[in-house]
Amino acid sequence: MPAFTLSDQFAVGRPARGLKVGAAEPQPALGRLWRLLRSTLIYAPGLLLTRISGLLLLVVATRLVNQTEFGLLTLVVTVGELTDVAMTNWLRIALLRLGGKTHVSRGTLWLAGRVLVGTTLLALVVSLATSRIVVPERWVEFAVAVSSYLLASSVNRFALTVLQMQQKQATYSLLEFLRAILQLVLPVGAVMLVPNSFFAMSLGSSVGALLAGIVAGAIALGGVTSGPARFTYRQFFALGVPLFIMALVGFGLNSAERLFLKVYYDAAAVAVFAATYALARQPLDMIANAMNIGAFPEVVSTFDEDGPQSAARLVSNMLALMLRLSLPAAALLFALCGDLTTLVLPQNYQGSVQPMFAMIAFAVIASNLTSFVYGAVIHAHKRPWLLIVANGAGTVGTIVFSVLLVPSYAELGAAAALAAGSIAALIACFVLAERLTPVSVPWRDIGTSVIIALATGASGALVSAGLSGTWPLLKLAGGGLAGGTVFLVLNSLIHPTATRAFATRLRLRLRGA
Repeated sequence: MPAFTLSDQFAVGRPARGLKVGAAEPQPALGRLWRLLRSTLIYAPGLLLTRISGLLLLVVATRLVNQTEFGLLTLVVTVGELTDVAMTNWLRIALLRLGGKTHVSRGTLWLAGRVLVGTTLLALVVSLATSRIVVPERWVEFAVAVSSYLLASSVNRFALTVLQMQQKQATYSLLEFLRAILQLVLPVGAVMLVPNSFFAMSLGSSVGALLAGIVAGAIALGGVTSGPARFTYRQFFALGVPLFIMALVGFGLNSAERLFLKVYYDAAAVAVFAATYALARQPLDMIANAMNIGAFPEVVSTFDEDGPQSAARLVSNMLALMLRLSLPAAALLFALCGDLTTLVLPQNYQGSVQPMFAMIAFAVIASNLTSFVYGAVIHAHKRPWLLIVANGAGTVGTIVFSVLLVPSYAELGAAAALAAGSIAALIACFVLAERLTPVSVPWRDIGTSVIIALATGASGALVSAGLSGTWPLLKLAGGGLAGGTVFLVLNSLIHPTATRAFATRLRLRLRGA
C-alpha cells in the first residue's frame, strides 16, 4: 500500500511438456500475449509513479526524521503488511479468482464486502497485540499507526480489485497516480506540522491511501451490475482460508529479518536496512506488479477456458518476459547502487551497499517468480493450500538464517537471510507447480537475458566510472542512460521480429486510442 515500502517470437525455449516441438501456437494465445504486454504497459505508469513517490518520500523522510523515527515508520509498514496480508489480502485473490471479469455484480461485492469488514476488524485486534510486542516502548502510537494503515489499505485494495475485475486498466493506473501524489504530499505536510515524528508521517500516508481508495470505490461502484453473487460463502472461504493459513505460515518470508534487527539492535538498524531495501526493491517490484495486475486474471481465465496447456504456455511467456525485464534492471541497480545511495540517502545510511543490493535484488526477483509465475499455476488449479508449503519453506529459511547471521552481520546478515528465504520459497513453489501443470522453462531466452543483463550493468558501470569526480546525479543519469540504451539495442538485435511486431501493434493501438 504505502509508497515508501518504500527469439524472434515473443518467448523462446522448449515447449511445455506434452506439446509437439515446432507446433504452431494457436492464434488466441498470441492475442493473450499481446493483452499481457498491453496491460503491463498500461499499468506500468501508475506503478512507476508510486515508486517515484516512494523514492522521493524516502529522500525526504531520511532527512526530516532521525534514524530511530524512520525505523519505527518502517516497522509500521512491516507489521501492517504482515497483518494485512494474513487477514485481508487473501480476499483480493479469492475475489479475482471467483468474481469474474468485466461484469461485476452487486451480490458479489456485497458478499465480499461483509467478509472484508470481518477480517479487517480481526486484523485490528491482532495489530494491537503485535504492536505491544514489537515496540513496547511506544506501543500506543505504534498501534494507532498500524491500525490506520490497515483501515486505509482495506478500502484502497478492495476498490482497486473491483476496478481490476472490471478491466478498467487506465482508470486503475490513474488512481494509483493519485495515491502516489497524496502519499507524498500528506506525510511531508504532516511531519512539517509535527517535526521528527514517525506517527505523523504514517497517519499522513494512511489518509492519502484512504482518500484514493474512496475515489476508486466511487468509480468502481458506478460500473457494478445488478445480480446475485457468483459464488457462495463456502466457495469463497474454501479458496480463501488456505490463503489465510499460507500468510500466517509465511509471515517471516519478507519481514522477519527486520524484526530480528529490532530485537538484536534497534530501530536505527532497521532504518538502514529498510532504506537500502526500498531502493533495491522498487524498480524490480514495479516490473513484476505491472505484469501481474493484468496477467493473473488472464492466466486463470485461460486455464478455465482453454485448459492447462494453454495456461502453461502463457505462464512460460510470463517467466521469460519477467526475467527479460528484471535481470537487466537488477544488473544496472547493482552497477549504480553507489551513486544511487550517495544521491538519495544521508551519509549515516550508507554502508555495505553493493553486497546488500545484490542480495536484495536476488531475493526480490525470486519472490516475484514465486508469487506471480509459479504461484499463478497453483491459483489456477484452485489449490492455494499448496502455497502454505512454499511460504513455510521461505519463512523457515529466513528465520534460521536471520538467527545465524543478523547478530554478527547486522544489515548485511538481514539481506542474506532474506535471499535465503526467498530462494527456498521459489524452489518449493516450483516443485509444487510442476506437479500440477509443467511449465516450459525458456532456457534460451533466460540465457540471452543474462547476457543482456551483464552488458547493461557493465555499460552503466563504465560510464559512471568515466564520470568519476562529477556530481552523483550526473553519474547516475549517464550510467542509467548508457545501460538503458544497451538494453534496448540488444533486445532489438536478439528479438528483431518480436520487436517490430509489437512496436507496430503498439503504435496502431496508440493511434486508435
